[in-house]
Amino acid sequence: MFEIKNDWKLDEIRALFEMPFNDLLFKAHSIHREVFDPNQVQVSSLLNIKTGACPEDCSYCSQSSKYDTGLERESLMEIEQVLKKAQIAKDKGASRFCMGAAWRNPTDKSLDKVIPMIQGVKAMGMETCVTLGMLTPKQASTLKEAGLDYYNHNIDTSKEHYSNVVSTRHFQDRLDTLEAVKNADINVCSGGILGMGETEVDRASMLQSLANLEKHPDSVPINLLVPIPGTPFENVKPPSESEFVRTIAVARILMPNSVVRLSAGRLEMGEGMQALCFFAGANSIFYGEQLLTTDNPTAANDLLLFKRLGINRKDNQRLLFQDLELKVTLTS
Repeated sequence: MFEIKNDWKLDEIRALFEMPFNDLLFKAHSIHREVFDPNQVQVSSLLNIKTGACPEDCSYCSQSSKYDTGLERESLMEIEQVLKKAQIAKDKGASRFCMGAAWRNPTDKSLDKVIPMIQGVKAMGMETCVTLGMLTPKQASTLKEAGLDYYNHNIDTSKEHYSNVVSTRHFQDRLDTLEAVKNADINVCSGGILGMGETEVDRASMLQSLANLEKHPDSVPINLLVPIPGTPFENVKPPSESEFVRTIAVARILMPNSVVRLSAGRLEMGEGMQALCFFAGANSIFYGEQLLTTDNPTAANDLLLFKRLGINRKDNQRLLFQDLELKVTLTS
């Protein structure tokens, strides 16, 4: 058995990171197996509904207006386009449709344009998720009334390292938005990014901030930085494979009931690394060839990965893989 805690000490978390690799993975997998089907992975789809021109200076982001990354600015998508993309995602088996907009914080007028998108996707029978930047408590309540299921707002890194990543907002701003989302009774989706020059202590501190929230996030995305030319982090050294897997394992131990998602950076992860992540407690991915502005493995590649690993899908996601399997058979 395991204990649900919201008062983790940093030294306790550092001790987990310092465990022998095999012992850490065994501990994490044992907990994972108690709570989840260890061979089942949830699949979501992600759409960028508004691209570029963000006033923030996040050093990792291609959408910041502060850097020349060659990304073309695009205005908010029309609702018809969004719902068409959502229908395609549903037809391929996605159970959750996530929409992201490059805003520091949405205006009430902008929110009014997103709400019909949420309602339209919800009417299709899919779970809804948006990531729109910082929210006020009133805006969070408005999104709840619209039927929103999940709100994504990553804390990115540790509070100690945060000022080295972004200067246009503070770490507490992130926590304030998470508090507003929780108080509005919307499921919280919040995680971080590895590979931004942080130390192992920073990774421990980042996970501490998430695990010591009053309620653990329902979903914890762990991203591997995709270095973008033109951003300050384009040449930052990535973590080793074992360092990344360790972080997944510690996240699973600290937050046993949370879904841990392998998010950005999976193109840089081989089959073995992803298999270790699933063993260590990751049980969700995004499928589709693009995540906001970065590339992602194709759904066909994920099909092959899942087949090789014996990964099961939820019933409402079987269509995706049956359809892909048919296409692979017809073209082979």
